[in-house]
Amino acid sequence: MNGSTQVDETLARYSDLLFGTAMAVYVVAAFLFFGALAAVRGRKLEERELVRAGAGASGNGTTTEDRVPGRVEGPQRRTLGDKLGNMGLPVVIVGLIAHLASIVLRAMATERVPWGNMYEFISMTCAAGVIAALVILRKHRPLLSFVLLPVVLLMFIAGRWLYTQAAPVVPALKSYWLAVHVSIISVSSGILTVSGVASILYLLKLRFAANPADDTSSTTRSGFGGAMRRIIDHVPSAENLDRLAYRTVVVGFPLFGLGVICGAIWAEAAWGRFWGWDPKETVSFIAWVIYAAYLHARATAGWRNTSAAWINVAGFVAMLFNLFIINLVVSGLHSYAGL
Repeated sequence: MNGSTQVDETLARYSDLLFGTAMAVYVVAAFLFFGALAAVRGRKLEERELVRAGAGASGNGTTTEDRVPGRVEGPQRRTLGDKLGNMGLPVVIVGLIAHLASIVLRAMATERVPWGNMYEFISMTCAAGVIAALVILRKHRPLLSFVLLPVVLLMFIAGRWLYTQAAPVVPALKSYWLAVHVSIISVSSGILTVSGVASILYLLKLRFAANPADDTSSTTRSGFGGAMRRIIDHVPSAENLDRLAYRTVVVGFPLFGLGVICGAIWAEAAWGRFWGWDPKETVSFIAWVIYAAYLHARATAGWRNTSAAWINVAGFVAMLFNLFIINLVVSGLHSYAGL
């Protein structure tokens, strides 16, 4: 029996089943977290109405403590938002366990590292993104919903259009550098996805909260703008989102740079040169420069806020462009690793 070409079809089928299960569980978790956000918003609106009521009576000689609306004597009950958020966390963990099991079974079925094609690479990147989100957003659990949305979308694209049957990798990829280079790029891409989402939310927060309308009109306003305002109204403050984006890039950027360096070393071993301005190499370098510019802008007065966030979003777009367009559309030395 030739172990290098043998594929365990049973394990491969279980891997595919767990991949679909993880995607479905992530969808359920996203709905729970969105429900938690909606419940938080309802509680905030109720508190604002109580504030108005308290403000109207503030001129009658009441003390500051008496004017505090909604004050609860004794132990406070957990709100619906807290309950939904607490429900969403174990659901995400169940989905992540199924996702990781899918990756492990794929590796066992093919007897190689499970990121030898686009389908497997996206699966690994999404799993890394979920893990990074669980760690980074542990104090802002409902924000996991905004990370799960692109994760589910990427997994759907991978399963629907990029799926590849479990099989040995092509000869050009039979190198230990596959395990090193691709794993680092995958993990860093997942981490930087969280940062990109945080910067997008930061910009939306500034856009829809810069000149807030009165609470009554904001709750009844229809259309995309009103819906977006209702969503953005209860995410963390712009300052918190900006810090989340920055701290995530601080972790993901050096990993991404290390992955590019490992890729250059692999290129020298495989093609006899460290750098050849292949399309994927070029866009990877551009993305690296953009993230370096973001960190520089974040430390420069006058660039720390909106301008820096836009640079981070540009880096996120460049990373996605490198992932899909370069791998699937543009012809180059990396094209054989696509489908």
